[in-house]
Amino acid sequence: MLETKDLILDKAEFPDWKGMYKNVWCHSECAKYMAWQVTQNEEDAKIRIQRTIEFQKTHDTYVVYEKATGEAIGFAGVEKLTTDVFMETGICLGIDYQRKGYGTQILKCLIKYCKEQFHAKEFIYSTRENNEASKRLAFSLGFGLKISEEKTDERSGQAYILQRYSLTL
Repeated sequence: MLETKDLILDKAEFPDWKGMYKNVWCHSECAKYMAWQVTQNEEDAKIRIQRTIEFQKTHDTYVVYEKATGEAIGFAGVEKLTTDVFMETGICLGIDYQRKGYGTQILKCLIKYCKEQFHAKEFIYSTRENNEASKRLAFSLGFGLKISEEKTDERSGQAYILQRYSLTL
């Protein structure tokens, strides 16, 4: 479990399907810059949370909970690239939880976690070129652009530019 001022990052439990569906998975706005499909109904959300629980058993990923309500409002995670380089694997918050500073809290928390637990020397943050809020977040924490590469969105077949930012720890 990881903790910030307003949030808790922890492993998913089955009842989280409801908050994740309501706050994140059913909203196309949340999926806009991500590599996942919108969940269409509650039954699919229950299946999705079961897959999430299984995935989290072998991956360093978390559901994000708002402390004030205990509600599941997003997800985040990290991945080890090399001995001392780590990368976030996606940070996503429900529409009603954006623009509250939560993204900053999550990213700072993940960086601190990697530095303290794994002695990370570099942290990589990725975003699509047209995700202005995500780019502002990277720059606000001192990240510098490392590389831009063309990718294809598997959902739509559309090309986009993925930008990877680096922060030396």
